[in-house]
Amino acid sequence: MTLPRQRGLTEQAADAAIDTACRMLRLPSIRNEFTEIADRAMKDQMTYRGFLAELLMAECDDRARRRSERRIKAAGFPREKSLRAFDFDANPNIDPATIHTLASCEWIKKSQPLCLIGDSGTGKSHMLIALGTEAAMKGYRVRYTLATKLVNELVEAADEKQLNKTIARYGRVDLLCIDELGYMELDRHGAELLFQVLTEREEKNSVAIASNESFGGWTKTFTDPRLCAAIVDRLTFNGTIIETGTDSYRLASTRARAEEPAKAG
Repeated sequence: MTLPRQRGLTEQAADAAIDTACRMLRLPSIRNEFTEIADRAMKDQMTYRGFLAELLMAECDDRARRRSERRIKAAGFPREKSLRAFDFDANPNIDPATIHTLASCEWIKKSQPLCLIGDSGTGKSHMLIALGTEAAMKGYRVRYTLATKLVNELVEAADEKQLNKTIARYGRVDLLCIDELGYMELDRHGAELLFQVLTEREEKNSVAIASNESFGGWTKTFTDPRLCAAIVDRLTFNGTIIETGTDSYRLASTRARAEEPAKAG
């Protein structure tokens, strides 16, 4: 299809031509925002180059936003969590400077691991999801999963002769976030399969885990001491370990909210 070219188009005809051209060229942001940008350009007396730059930047910004949204959706996070929403004052064990350094994603670029260790309610999952979201927004491929869900998927893949394919799929993402590691005991077969995933990613792509058990207690999850030691080694070598403590962040927040009406009264 070729658009008719003619000089002296009316405003209405020009708008129609722009709409058609944007549809053909798949420029939805320019099509949606053209009128507003054109009006602003006229008001601010922009040059033709400035006006064109505004149009193209609007399209680029919107495409970047949509790509981020797709990566965040593909990560499979169970809920939205952000660093901005975390109350660092409620958990002084978590250093804001360390977290904001991690948010730069340099550790992912270097394929380093991250371990968040602490009791339930201390902000581990919040941090895991928030940092994973930051990575997705910066262009990294991220995948979130519960430890038991990952192991079950690997066991089923092994039964169906699809293990190598499944391990390769988990090996390709830039950041693998494994939550709730240590909540349940894994049999030797499941632990070995998880070890294969970690080995596939070792020094090639980052792994971030959240666990309610200190490393000394991981023998309850990985009952083979040698396998447990090897897994700890994979998850800590050249990595960052953050201990979120024992005082529940969620419980403290709940108590604070409950006390507010009492103080008001």
